[in-house]
Amino acid sequence: MNSQIENSFQKTKAIKNRYGKVEFPDQAPWNEAINLLLSHKSVRSYKADPLPEGTLETLLAAAQSAATSSNLQLWSLVAITDPIKKTELAKIAGNQKHIEQCPLFLVWLADLSRNQRMGAEEGVEMEVMPFVETFLVAAIDAALAAQNAVIAAESLQLSTVYIGAMRNNPEKVAELLQLPPEVFGVFGLCVGYASPDIKAEVKPRLPQAAIAFHEVYGNAEEKKLRISYDREMAKFSERNEMVADTWTNRVLGRMGKLSGMNGREKLMGILNSMGFPLR
Repeated sequence: MNSQIENSFQKTKAIKNRYGKVEFPDQAPWNEAINLLLSHKSVRSYKADPLPEGTLETLLAAAQSAATSSNLQLWSLVAITDPIKKTELAKIAGNQKHIEQCPLFLVWLADLSRNQRMGAEEGVEMEVMPFVETFLVAAIDAALAAQNAVIAAESLQLSTVYIGAMRNNPEKVAELLQLPPEVFGVFGLCVGYASPDIKAEVKPRLPQAAIAFHEVYGNAEEKKLRISYDREMAKFSERNEMVADTWTNRVLGRMGKLSGMNGREKLMGILNSMGFPLR
């Protein structure tokens, strides 16, 4: 009975943190793993404390346990602890200081080169390589693997934050990490112990009804749901001393102007130059 009460308490708290006030089935299944998933938050300030020996290998084992399309395993990563390299990568990412602070920075790669080399060694032309589908599979493989690593890290009381800004200058990333052609840095990941003074709160997400539909796409109440979510995000911003704004305005600011892409609108040409003749 005590276990049931604890589960119910954890569920109520986790759902409230993730969605604000929301109705949720009392009998919905729950366990520690689900509680961990709902407690995820991005952390952007780290202690310099080193990670326990073998942490990277453990995270890699978790990452390699993720699904991979047809077992092609079209991803790799570069683990970085060198302060100079982290400083250079932080500059690429718009001077995000947490890249320099964290003891371990991982750059996750869409990697077609390994299987391309295999084909060359075995005398087989890999005809699928130039197609968008193959690159998409590699990027998805990297994302699935990374999310497994994030969950594993958080289960070890470590904190993380994804760094999509590796795509601001992927050619510079490739040069710094000596990536061969047909290898692309999809994103980075900071791993470490959160600074004790950091205030990181679970960020509310859109209501489930706004993103999950039954049988066919759409919800006639979409605008109403969005406005409700804007109110939750405004409260979140106020609690965390962020610029008071709605989710709607943030999305419009990010997606309504090409400048919000920070140069990533040129990615197709950059990918071509890095050995991905996508078609």
